[in-house]
Amino acid sequence: MHLLWGTTQPLRWLVPVLQLSSPMVAQESPFRDREPVPNKKALEALRFGELELVGRMPWSSNATYLIDISHEQLMLQGIYKPVRGERPLWDFPEGLFLREAASFELSNLLGWDIVPPTVIREGPLGEGSIQLFIPCDLSVNYFDILKNPKHHRSLKQICIFDLVANSTDRKGGHCLLDSQDKVWAIDNGLTFHVEFKLRTVIWDWAGELIPIDILDDLESLISSPLPNSFANYLDEIERGALCQRARILLETGKFPVDASGRRYPWPVI
Repeated sequence: MHLLWGTTQPLRWLVPVLQLSSPMVAQESPFRDREPVPNKKALEALRFGELELVGRMPWSSNATYLIDISHEQLMLQGIYKPVRGERPLWDFPEGLFLREAASFELSNLLGWDIVPPTVIREGPLGEGSIQLFIPCDLSVNYFDILKNPKHHRSLKQICIFDLVANSTDRKGGHCLLDSQDKVWAIDNGLTFHVEFKLRTVIWDWAGELIPIDILDDLESLISSPLPNSFANYLDEIERGALCQRARILLETGKFPVDASGRRYPWPVI
């Protein structure tokens, strides 16, 4: 793929947008199915594998790319978000890609495995985050997943995760259901702000008691200092605010209620 280095065009326009399959047009999907891969192997491939751009993801406000990843005998796909493709925001500093990695670290520390493996490394367009792509039906979103009670535990974990991470943009389309019937939370760049900015579609358990096992995980989270790796992604104040939000949830023991009715993202999907 030939890129126009030195161009004044926005980075997101330098790579063609992926054309997703349509019932009206016969074409091969750019997304590949695969067998489940352990997080350890996935992280190794993300860190050290060879990367090749496939195309730009549609509907993304920042430059977001599907990439092929090959490492030893493993062939995976990833979602690549280079820092130079980020649009400036008035309320977040440059470096949203770092918050993607911090979100994986938080999910991993809680033991919930709800954020796909994510690393920071150099890619075809410079430094950025690379997250394991989750093969799934992209038309299925949070509201579809919610209809099946067996997924409620995972969705409650995502709800609490978003409160601790202070997610500002948990749209319905940011919850995926993979081919193994596992729920994932993606697109976690707008997180960990010091000011409380929660916006999410997950309010279905507002006012209810948080399950004991989730509270136990929060207790474990704040019982000792955060791992040093968090300092690679968040400053000291942001790390302190993360722990304070977890403490508040432990003290109340309940899913919060949105009394304002305004803490929803737009669009909701």
